[in-house]
Amino acid sequence: MRRLRRTDWSRRLVRESTLTIDDLIWPMFVVEGDDTATPVPSMPGVERWGINNIVRAAEEAGALGIPALALFPYTDPDLRDENGSEALNEQNLVCRAIRAIKAAVPNVGVITDVALDPYTSHGHDGLMAGDEILNDETVAQLCRQALVQAAAGADVIAPSDMMDGRIGAIRRALDENGFSHVQIMSYAAKYASAFYGPFRDAVGTSKTLRGDKRTYQMDPGNTDEAIREAELDLAEGADTIMVKPGMPYLDVLRRIKDTFAVPTFAYQVSGEYAMIQAAAQNGWIDGERAMVESLMAFKRAGADGVLTYFAPAVARQLKAGG
Repeated sequence: MRRLRRTDWSRRLVRESTLTIDDLIWPMFVVEGDDTATPVPSMPGVERWGINNIVRAAEEAGALGIPALALFPYTDPDLRDENGSEALNEQNLVCRAIRAIKAAVPNVGVITDVALDPYTSHGHDGLMAGDEILNDETVAQLCRQALVQAAAGADVIAPSDMMDGRIGAIRRALDENGFSHVQIMSYAAKYASAFYGPFRDAVGTSKTLRGDKRTYQMDPGNTDEAIREAELDLAEGADTIMVKPGMPYLDVLRRIKDTFAVPTFAYQVSGEYAMIQAAAQNGWIDGERAMVESLMAFKRAGADGVLTYFAPAVARQLKAGG
């Protein structure tokens, strides 16, 4: 065994899993103000960008060969209401960003989040009556949101809300309105996780969220449930499946990939990113090696691609031959 490990060329020849630029999706936070760049304190190295800066980043992604971006908005608090009405505005921040990116770099894919939490005053992914999430009413709202994003030029609609039946409803809405070419990436296995904290800071929901999301996001103790969720979403028309968070749920990722053999993605979420960055900044770990090693874990577990805030850094390293 050691003979095969002795040299770099030999290790590369027998490597079972590989990480390439084609495996990367770059999540980005967009905010009002064309040239704005606001650091996210809990995510070292990550900023909320105005549309001009988002376009520059998209152009960098294209030059690096990163296949796709995922957009998440920081919505002005004055525009948030109980119903998430701004999500349906054809001129909202996300829609303007989509159009600007597709005009500048049409060959870079744009993935958009379908959920109401960046737009609601209560911070939840759905419509509410008291403390209860209204599933069917939310699904109808999500269909309208998906159509607005598709009309703006989104290539992939990614529902992260975890409402029951939303994949089938969105697929029908897209098909009936001339968007049969638009893909659906379903957050089929999205867990009620403690690792989302920095993301909620970035999109401005950490202060608005009322209660928690355990009544509709998955229980961290369950894996069989993830299989049922994925099976339902695929039957309803999902093109690809998402597991979120990533590293704490590698077993779920492996089970879904082995069971369905469909394109399956992992999201290396904000908390995972922040932990690696914080440890690296304190000199406790080698940040660059940990970054690549963490992404290799997703590939080893069966991921076809990874949403990661490390995408540009990893792409630059891979392009340089690192």
